[in-house]
Amino acid sequence: MIAMTLERGLAQMGLTLPVDVQTKLLAFAALLQKWNKVYNLTSIRDPGQILTHHLLDSLVVLPQLAGIERLADVGSGGGLPGIPLAIATAGQHPALAITSIETVNKKASFQQQAKIELGLANFTVVNERVENVHPDAPFDAIVSRAFSELADFVGLTQHLLRPGGRFLAMKGVYPHDEIARLPADFRVVEAVPLTVPGLGAERHLIIVEKS
Repeated sequence: MIAMTLERGLAQMGLTLPVDVQTKLLAFAALLQKWNKVYNLTSIRDPGQILTHHLLDSLVVLPQLAGIERLADVGSGGGLPGIPLAIATAGQHPALAITSIETVNKKASFQQQAKIELGLANFTVVNERVENVHPDAPFDAIVSRAFSELADFVGLTQHLLRPGGRFLAMKGVYPHDEIARLPADFRVVEAVPLTVPGLGAERHLIIVEKS
């Protein structure tokens, strides 16, 4: 039943993922549900809602990652959207390299365990406050899913981004007020409406660049 829901949801989003990738996504959902009983990674407990509210809601941004080779996922909690995106892109050549930056130790520990159990060579976990992270090479893009409001997001993470790189903020309703509070040297270059099957809620990807 859950496998059929995943397959149907991916099809509705126009995503074609191999069976082995779908199997690994379901394995991640099961891991999230298992660890959630002890570590309280998410308030969502229902397996079907984990699928729609977490997996599909993470994968909906996949088409927007074309051309990106190094992606940072900031404040991802249980590894969302980073781990589903890493699973979905692991077979690409080259694979999308994703670094998850998570402050909370128990959440970073879960992500590290998921990396090991799922064999995600293209996924790295950094257990540190984002302002203290200084990567060897800057990222092409930084994604966040309910990390903070836009002004804080770009302010705290801009040192991680290469010149010309993009901030990808996953939001619910169109955040007019947050956009108005962006610093003057940042601008929204695109706002992409997102439709997540089974979610029944308004979603947007706000793409920001530094002028």
